Amino acid sequence: MPDKNNKNKVNKVVLAYSGGLDTSVILKWLIETYDCEVVTFSADLGQMDDMDHIEGNAKKTGASKIYIDDLKEEFVRDFVFPAFRANAIYETSYLLGTSLARPLIAKRQMEIAEIENADAVSHGATGKGNDQVRFEIGYYAFNPDIQVIAPWREWDLNSRTALMAFAKNHGIEVPTTHKNPYSTDGNLLHISYEGGLLEDPWTPAPDDIFTMTVSPKDAPDEPEEIDISFEKGDPVMINGKRFSPAAMLTELNRLGAKHGIGRDDIVENRFVGIKSRGVYETPGGTILRMAHINLESITLDREVMHIRDSLIPKYSEAVYYGFWFSPEREMLQALIDETQVNVRGDVRVELYKGSCRVLGRRSDMSLYNIDFATFEDDEVYNQKEAEGFIRINALRIRIREMIRKGNLK
Repeated sequence: MPDKNNKNKVNKVVLAYSGGLDTSVILKWLIETYDCEVVTFSADLGQMDDMDHIEGNAKKTGASKIYIDDLKEEFVRDFVFPAFRANAIYETSYLLGTSLARPLIAKRQMEIAEIENADAVSHGATGKGNDQVRFEIGYYAFNPDIQVIAPWREWDLNSRTALMAFAKNHGIEVPTTHKNPYSTDGNLLHISYEGGLLEDPWTPAPDDIFTMTVSPKDAPDEPEEIDISFEKGDPVMINGKRFSPAAMLTELNRLGAKHGIGRDDIVENRFVGIKSRGVYETPGGTILRMAHINLESITLDREVMHIRDSLIPKYSEAVYYGFWFSPEREMLQALIDETQVNVRGDVRVELYKGSCRVLGRRSDMSLYNIDFATFEDDEVYNQKEAEGFIRINALRIRIREMIRKGNLK
């Protein structure tokens, strides 16, 4: 337990507050343990949760001041879209929904801490997970001397059962119950589910766990085609209608969810070294990534594409591990954004029963030229020139074999 009499006495804390089980308990625990004032900050990132209860519950639990900020446009414009320009994906499957939200929450939380002249900041991430790293590296990026209080690394409430008992004893209303013990995190990009029966990787996720998407089995029997238009690597229109970044992702979510697109069940490697199973719904992001990759197939130079593709794991790992505000992520972003200058045009996508399939792509900056690519007669490519090209590229292979056979002295 913390020493209340040490020199780092805390007078005011800004808590990242979702209104869920963990942060509701933390709000009361901070007040009781540190005998301090607690300001709560809740970010509206487009999560499906009803946020109307947050202010009332925070007041009832003892918050001295409450911030609830709509960050949806900033989230998609400045965090989601840059990552999708990079085609970011962690361990081949995870589209980084939570990873991209945490640095924005940390950034705004530190802005509030400065406004409120707070001594410390706090979060509800456990000592086993990735979010503790993402939050705290974000904090230190803005104030290297900020005091961080991480209750999961201090208290003896070491299980969700203990948290629920604490909440009941203190009259705190929270949505988590013994019947529905999943830990969830949602925003405009995705919703995740962890814990409960999902901790057994052999046990399938029950169909009723999903809240964004319909089951592919129940999706419409007729496919739906949409055209997505891009400018500098970012989606800007659907079927000729222009959307803001947040509205764009909202509409892609609606379309994807309707057709059961974007469900995934993953066992991933956390930064701390623990394997963890997560079930995800990312309907709009799944469509967006596929469309973007296909537009790049006609607008990116081969060598530029291959170099950029080699950097996707490094970029994705930096985001997943919590290094959004690091010099390496910023360097990679600058390089990647340079590749996106000519990534503009349209991609036609078919949505059908859990899958999205690209039907076509076009761009006025397309490097695809039918005169060169055709299997019919052409006047631009001399096929005989390929012989010298092949022999030169095979030269080192030929020399090695000649030496092996003793034909070259």
